[in-house]
Amino acid sequence: MRVRFWGTRGSIAKAGPTTVRYGGNTSCVEVRADDGTLAVLDCGTGAHGLGQALLAEAPSVDGHLLIGHTHWDHIQGMPFFAPLFVAGNRWHIYAPRGLGQHLEDTLAGQMQYTYFPVSLQDLGATIHYHELVEETFMVGGIEVTAQYLNHPALTLGYRLRADGATLVYSTDHEPFARDVAQTDLRAPIGAALTPDDRRHCDFLRDADLVIHDSQYLASEYPAKVGWGHSTIEYAIALAIEARARHLVLFHHDPLRDDAAVDTVLSSARHQARQLGSAMAITAAMEGDQIELPALAGREIAR
Repeated sequence: MRVRFWGTRGSIAKAGPTTVRYGGNTSCVEVRADDGTLAVLDCGTGAHGLGQALLAEAPSVDGHLLIGHTHWDHIQGMPFFAPLFVAGNRWHIYAPRGLGQHLEDTLAGQMQYTYFPVSLQDLGATIHYHELVEETFMVGGIEVTAQYLNHPALTLGYRLRADGATLVYSTDHEPFARDVAQTDLRAPIGAALTPDDRRHCDFLRDADLVIHDSQYLASEYPAKVGWGHSTIEYAIALAIEARARHLVLFHHDPLRDDAAVDTVLSSARHQARQLGSAMAITAAMEGDQIELPALAGREIAR
């Protein structure tokens, strides 16, 4: 299973000279199984580059798009995702089953004429829509388990299993207990977990790779309570508790430039070592590829 990052930023795209290395596009991750199955996790602005790359490889591209939730930073790339414009392509789009309008209507909203010149109905590809609850299903050769996250919009995280490896994609998620979000990592987090946080931890259990919301620092969190995002400290502590092999810090705050992400990553690795963990920790960077399974700490190919 191969993982490649096309969008790593949270909330709003932040292109410019200060985000060149880690990237300024919003959430989009490509997953390829050994049998050729293509799964795309979220369709933020990073989907534009992915779409161009896919069509450069082959004139026809079928795939599966797994959307965590329909906030704008996770769907804004959809009107610019080139494979959806190609007649004959077949795409399956998955997202949480909402309490109001259907998924197709929600996605069509941002492509109304007021906002965009091409409507959802005018896309050339054949599109099948799937509204999800917590469930397990097959996407080609990939087994997918969907579980609810804690976010102001109805949101799902995805656990993918294929080729002897497990990947968990968990963004946008806020700890259920506020004190857990502000943990200082002086001790293992296990005893402090509420039943809901324990359930989320179990969702990450023994994963080869965890891509986790890490938008805030614990020191920033008191001003962000209820916004639906994790602290970096929480992501580290939870991944260690879950015995994950590799944690990727994801959904970088738009106010954090490359130098700030460097600082955060260095601190995260130091904190993990203080807890006696050898878990690999990296910060999501546009263009990075991770091959699973692989030796811990050697997954990044640049």
